[in-house]
Amino acid sequence: MHEGHHAVLAGLGAWLPPRVVDNDDLARRLDTSDEWIRTRTGIRERRIADAGTSTVDMAVAAGRNALRSADSELVDAVVLATATPDQLCPASAPQVASALGLSGVAAFDVNAVCSGFIYALATAAGLISGGVAGRVLVIGADAFSRYCRPDDRTTVPIFGDGAGAVVLRAGTADEPGALGPFDLHSEGEHADLLIVPAGGVKQRRSDDPDDHYLTMQGTAVFRHACARMAESARAVLDRSGLAVADVDRFVGHQANIRILQATAKQLGMAGDRVVANIERVGNTSAASIPLALADACHDGHLQPGHRVLLTAFGAGLTWGSTLLTWPDVKPGGDA
Repeated sequence: MHEGHHAVLAGLGAWLPPRVVDNDDLARRLDTSDEWIRTRTGIRERRIADAGTSTVDMAVAAGRNALRSADSELVDAVVLATATPDQLCPASAPQVASALGLSGVAAFDVNAVCSGFIYALATAAGLISGGVAGRVLVIGADAFSRYCRPDDRTTVPIFGDGAGAVVLRAGTADEPGALGPFDLHSEGEHADLLIVPAGGVKQRRSDDPDDHYLTMQGTAVFRHACARMAESARAVLDRSGLAVADVDRFVGHQANIRILQATAKQLGMAGDRVVANIERVGNTSAASIPLALADACHDGHLQPGHRVLLTAFGAGLTWGSTLLTWPDVKPGGDA
């Protein structure tokens, strides 16, 4: 019997590829500069996975660190948030589970792109609240550098690779680490704003190589991201009976520093409450929020007892938010 049916964060792990690519490295081969990238995105450097490192490899490393943080090697399910799986079929999560010695547990992927981690948290929380699982490993892992056209200065400077993970356990709604409520949304009519056109059933192959790379309408994405993340954040606060002033730390998807700042401004959130690590990791898609949490724990910006607001926006379009009071966890891995 589980002690409760509420999802509680009990472990945190991170993993980043060792290779650092800074803006000057990119300026040597692209029509760009360090100043241009920093002023428009806030990014100074990013981590890029080498050719021999896959999404599964990164997910396994982050998952192992989260399990160590939770002081447990066993879970009942693995939920992997990724839009860059090792292959279209089968899902990557079962391979991750097997590599972690968890063969036999439920394992599946969730693809909500940059909102994937929030969606995966909500999915895992549902497994726990329904009594299906007592402990769930939730991982966000993406290697979007592989989907950026090598000479595209609008996407190459933005995306980095990495993985972050948490362990959720069954507990009670009034203890530190308890997640919720959740707020999730989508607008598929805007799918073309962030898209890799080819590779799926609709367009299995294309004679145009660009169709196999990510295309992004940056201005429209910026506008939607700020509005939707702010709306979603307010929704979870309203459902919790809380005000913006009650939030100690705001952890938004690390897509662009200006998006984070604009969203915080719409919410009336003080700048010193905003968690940001995009400067040194770039946009890591589904890995973004757990990597930011691990960074904030390492540098002391996030402390036990802080009320934390999480919100994300991604291709789809998808977006969502949730809340928790930060528990006393020590992150595994060097974020």
